[in-house]
Amino acid sequence: MAEAKKRGPGRPRSERADKAILEAALELMSEQGYSRMSMDSVAARAGVTKPTVYLRYKGKADLATAALAAATPGELPAETGDLHADLIAHMRHLRRGLERSAGLAMVGNVLAEERHTPDLLDRFRERVLGPRRDELRAMLERAQERGEVARGANLDAALNMLMGAYYAQYLAGQPFGTRWPEAEVDVVLAGLTGAAGPTGDAPGSLYGGRRKRARSKRRAT
Repeated sequence: MAEAKKRGPGRPRSERADKAILEAALELMSEQGYSRMSMDSVAARAGVTKPTVYLRYKGKADLATAALAAATPGELPAETGDLHADLIAHMRHLRRGLERSAGLAMVGNVLAEERHTPDLLDRFRERVLGPRRDELRAMLERAQERGEVARGANLDAALNMLMGAYYAQYLAGQPFGTRWPEAEVDVVLAGLTGAAGPTGDAPGSLYGGRRKRARSKRRAT
C-alpha cells in the first residue's frame, strides 16, 4: 500500500502529443473542412492512437475548438494606459491571429456547421470568442474608470465594431492599408468619448450629428 502511494497518479500526459494533435486538427480542418475531418484522421496525422486523442477530447467539436483556441496568439499586449494605443495593439493582434493558420477560413467552417453541429459554435464562443471579448470589455471598462470613455457609452456596440472590423474589411475585398487599425480605432473612439444616447449616438460624432441635423430639417419643413 505504502509503495503504491509513492508512485503518484501515473505517467503524465505527453506535451508533444498534445501539440501534435492540435496541429493535426488545425491542418486537416484547413485542408478538408470540419465535416471531413475525423478523429481517426487526426490521430493518423499526429502519429498517435485514436484512444490517445479521445483521452484528451470528448469528440470532434471539442477537439476542433481547442485547436482554434490554441492557434490564436497569446494574451493581448500589456496595456499602456492609453486606450488609443491599446486598441490599435488589439486590432493588430486580432488580425495576426486570423491570418495565421487560415484563421478566417476556420471561422467560416464553424459558421457553416452551425445548423448541423450547433455544439461547435457554442464551444467556439466559449473558448475563442468569449475570452477575447471579455478581455476587450475589461480594457474599455478600465478606460472608462480613468475617464477616457464616457459613462454612458455603448460598450457592446464598440465591441462589435472592434471585433468585426477585420471580417468586414476582408469580405468587402478592400485592401488593408498600413494605417487600417488606426482608422478603425479613431471611428470607434469618436463614439466612446461622448455620452451615448439611447440609439448609441455620441454627441459631436459624425453619425449622431447627421441624425440631429436630419431631425431639425424635418421639423423645419
